[in-house]
Amino acid sequence: MATTDRQTATLALAHALSAAERGLPVFPLSATKLPALRSPHRDEDPPVHCRGACGLPGHGVHDATTDPAAVRALFAAAPRATGYGIACGRQPHRLIGIDLDIDTTHGNDSVAALRQLALQHLFTIPPTVTVLTPSGGRHLWLTGPPGASVPNSAGRLAPGIDVRGAGGYLVGPGSVTTHGRYRLAPGTAHLAPAPCPRGLLRLLTPAPHPRRSAAGPAPAGRQVRQVRQARQGKGLVQFVRAAHEGQRNTRLFWAACRAYEHGFSDDLADALTEAAVATGLTEQEARATIASAARLTTRRPNP
Repeated sequence: MATTDRQTATLALAHALSAAERGLPVFPLSATKLPALRSPHRDEDPPVHCRGACGLPGHGVHDATTDPAAVRALFAAAPRATGYGIACGRQPHRLIGIDLDIDTTHGNDSVAALRQLALQHLFTIPPTVTVLTPSGGRHLWLTGPPGASVPNSAGRLAPGIDVRGAGGYLVGPGSVTTHGRYRLAPGTAHLAPAPCPRGLLRLLTPAPHPRRSAAGPAPAGRQVRQVRQARQGKGLVQFVRAAHEGQRNTRLFWAACRAYEHGFSDDLADALTEAAVATGLTEQEARATIASAARLTTRRPNP
């Protein structure tokens, strides 16, 4: 291993140990931001869905630990690790990561979008640990209350805002990737992760689905729901139709995710496709984007 690579790996371990000392479960990452250890089950057929119960390393975020000896052992098994991941949703902090992507090319301002959500839902983001990413974005670290399980999502709150919750992870500050180094924002190194505001937590936590009686929902309730879906659907279609060049795919993907989450995607797919085609996308591109939204929103989060 080259001297520079060895120094990078040594620094990654040092940063990971420092995070573990503060109660943050960590595991080694490669320069691609993926887990640095290969799965011990990679050659098994049929595939084995193991989350570390076998006792061997190589299970990604499920390897995360705060035990210094275990952290050193993981990095010893991954000598080319250049960074570390921090498992979200785990005790004691129950970390929630708000990933604000900066995409000036497509006109998405995730910081402004989060500010607008805060105004609409009456919450304020408190001073908290903030990590600057090599692409110009930032990760906000928040903590969740006991019993709350925040799922991972991409663009559900708004275009450019991703959420890392249970089963997800954040790239830790000090990590080096192919695109650069992750670092703490000035003035936040001394802070502890702040509690997630209640208004934001309500947006992040899916509402429980009401149980249906054996006879099914009452006709009046069904009519109200249909009217509400029609209004939401019309708004999503208008949102897509108003897209400028460079925003078309992003807006369509966001709208399709919302439609799938609210359970009326099939009724809206054709209208969303027609709106996207009107902005300049081909029908094939639009259908592919809607299919991607379906795969993301119907994927079950890891327990």
